[in-house]
Amino acid sequence: MLSYIVRRTMYAIPLLLIISFVSFIIITLPPGSFLTTAKSRLMSRAGLSRDEAQRIIKQMEERYGLDQPLLIRYFNWVKAILTDGDFGYSFNYKKPVSEVIWSRLGMTILIALGAHLFSVVIGVLIGIFSAIYKYGVLDSIFTVLAFLGLSIPNFFFALVLMYFVSVKLGAHVGGLFSPKYVMAPWSWAKFIDFLKHIWIPIIVVGTAGTARNMRVMRTNLLDALNEHYVMVARAKGLRKNFVIFKHALRNAIQPIVMYLGMSLPFLIQGAMVSSIVLNLPTTGPMFYDALVSQDTYLACSFLMMLATTLVIGNLLSDILLAWVDPRVSYE
Repeated sequence: MLSYIVRRTMYAIPLLLIISFVSFIIITLPPGSFLTTAKSRLMSRAGLSRDEAQRIIKQMEERYGLDQPLLIRYFNWVKAILTDGDFGYSFNYKKPVSEVIWSRLGMTILIALGAHLFSVVIGVLIGIFSAIYKYGVLDSIFTVLAFLGLSIPNFFFALVLMYFVSVKLGAHVGGLFSPKYVMAPWSWAKFIDFLKHIWIPIIVVGTAGTARNMRVMRTNLLDALNEHYVMVARAKGLRKNFVIFKHALRNAIQPIVMYLGMSLPFLIQGAMVSSIVLNLPTTGPMFYDALVSQDTYLACSFLMMLATTLVIGNLLSDILLAWVDPRVSYE
């Protein structure tokens, strides 16, 4: 297993370099840049002449190295990351890229972890129940709800839930705090207010994953229950629940374990559109703003973080799969 981990790590290094180069090229392909928009703002809002605005833009280009060729900028960016851990400067937020990402990463991971835990636990439990009591009334109801959860977009579900909570329950929706607690220091009252708000994004973001896990768990467990080793175990007189949870479930849960690695970047990215609709201070809207404003270093750094977590997540899921199923060997 150790040699497998080392080998996968060595493979990941050139892969991440290729991803970083392609990301940098694609993000810089559209005509213009953030400074192009800044120039028009200086002329329209600040009232500067074209020559004065051009001089300021020229100084910014020289300061941040934007006047250099594309490949030189890419190599300087990668060199700064490897040597100093410097991901560049965010022109839109006027801060270093690392500060912008870290300021929003905590809430993103908290919401995404809650949604992921919700989707895995609820989806797996309902899937097990539906497989054991297949074709029953509750199984039919859960099947319909699963198809609705997969088909309804998250942002539309967020709008419906916001309307219901706001109009029918009369509660404040949007964001993670009520207006009076947004700038207030942390206290017990602010924590309670936070709990009243965070359940909405957790349910919205986790609904599609819950429906998917429910269907996958039900299908795989039904297949496992029809295997010969399960029938033999039941014929020997072993209890039904013991056979299901000890033997059948261990094989049926493997696709969900493998999917955990792919979901790790989701913990950092969050649900972008849903976060915009719910006005959440997460990395999803930040990434969207970086793409729209052509904030090159922020967008590229965020893409690199997603790619790195995907590689790490796939490695962790392979290790976890080997732990769940002893038959799996990577040597």
